[in-house]
Amino acid sequence: MKKLYSMDEAVSLIHDGDTIWINSFGGCASPVDLNKAITYRFRETGHPRHLTVCSSFSFADWRTDSDVEGYICEGGADCVIIGFFGSLYGTAKAIQENRLEGYNLPGGVMSHMIRAAACGSRELFTKIGLNLFVDPRMGQYRLNERSKRTMVHLWQEGGETGLLYDIPQVNVALLKASYADERGNITFENEAASVDCLSVAQATHRNGGKVIVQVRGIVQGHMLPRTVNVPAALVDAVVVVPEQRQLTAMDGYFDYVCGKFVPTGSILRACRDEIRSRIGETSHRTALHRAVACRAVRELQEGQIANIGIGIPELVAQEVLDRGILEKVHLSVESGHTGGYPLGGKGFGVSIGPDTMMDMARQFDFYEGGGLDICFIGTLQVDAAGNVNGHQAPGKLSGIGGFANISQTTKKVVFCMTFTSGGLEGDFDGHSVTITKEGRIRKFQTQIPTRSFAVENARAIGQEVLYITERCVFRLTEEGLLLTEIAPGIDLEKDILAQMPFRPKIAEKLELMPFD
Repeated sequence: MKKLYSMDEAVSLIHDGDTIWINSFGGCASPVDLNKAITYRFRETGHPRHLTVCSSFSFADWRTDSDVEGYICEGGADCVIIGFFGSLYGTAKAIQENRLEGYNLPGGVMSHMIRAAACGSRELFTKIGLNLFVDPRMGQYRLNERSKRTMVHLWQEGGETGLLYDIPQVNVALLKASYADERGNITFENEAASVDCLSVAQATHRNGGKVIVQVRGIVQGHMLPRTVNVPAALVDAVVVVPEQRQLTAMDGYFDYVCGKFVPTGSILRACRDEIRSRIGETSHRTALHRAVACRAVRELQEGQIANIGIGIPELVAQEVLDRGILEKVHLSVESGHTGGYPLGGKGFGVSIGPDTMMDMARQFDFYEGGGLDICFIGTLQVDAAGNVNGHQAPGKLSGIGGFANISQTTKKVVFCMTFTSGGLEGDFDGHSVTITKEGRIRKFQTQIPTRSFAVENARAIGQEVLYITERCVFRLTEEGLLLTEIAPGIDLEKDILAQMPFRPKIAEKLELMPFD
């Protein structure tokens, strides 16, 4: 049976009306070359079209004019169902302009959906998303006027109230792996993440669809079975792309992001700096951002398992490394890594020297079961009750990603944010904070436009919740937000209360924020 295909032959297996699932986590494991080939074929022939494209996380290459998503933006797709848009600039714009149906579901839910599809399920029941934007009582998973489909239902099962998600019936899988052997067995041994490769392939094969894999090369003989991520029995087409990237944002292959080399100490820092110099930073980090991280990292205790989110929490990981406690804790990311040093920005989802790399659904099993001791999550807005908008910025479509799965179940949730944004200026000397210019955008609002985190969920399971800014700390109580700490150098009335549209409760004894 033929397994080795040219790129043109492989993408010709995709037909009008197909539902495609792209296995990717941002910059990790993304089959960018297959997606580009679909774009080129669509531009040349007008096919395939009327596609539905699904992915738990984004899969483009961080370009505003990317050919990776060209076929989606130019009329080849009717609908996308995405967990996190991140690098999908063109797709997000098409949705915002009402040119494309768009739906945003929690990334971890999508990961579990495709695994459930592999065993024949057409729906997934879970509490993740309850009382949040995706709850049908809010219905904000539909991203524009074109998006009319009902994909989420309020449901009772086993005496529990939750959400029932409809699972798309996938008939094309697009994967990117390291190597295939001559039979078509697939290994991800040099990749930064495997994401949900096996579940995606199993679900697609079960539906009689086509599993298409791009690899760096073909190896002779048989692979060691334990190194095979996707067996040949599930693979329909293998395309060799010798120049494919390990990460979408940079050239080259590096042993320290696939676990073949585990650096420590100064060597780990050198590896981090090398990646940074190649990928670059997605946003400017200031002294005030570092103040947030310095206070937040103090919540992390020795031996704990933590999740590090994107944005300011990336600096929490940096503080862990700089304070010499990386080997005393277990930092993790939802892409499937535990241990090592997690990267941020365009490298989010990658860890340098992780202890373990597992499929994403298994990581979310652990997260949703309450296994995390603590999580650090970036935040856009907080309302008077303590509810959080962490995924919908004005004029920007980002998507929820793993935010809901993580923050809804972790024992201690630490939201990390500056008090205002949009021109905020100030200084942090390691001990005190100075605000020299206030930001235009207030992060604390009487009401927020959408919910990524709901206080009723937190109270139902007894979560400890902190909101850490550069100038003060709030805790969630039964009565709402309680101001408990203030940074040295900050004036309570001018720098805090005057920047809030509501007056929070204030602790009888207001502590000074510790940073060292």
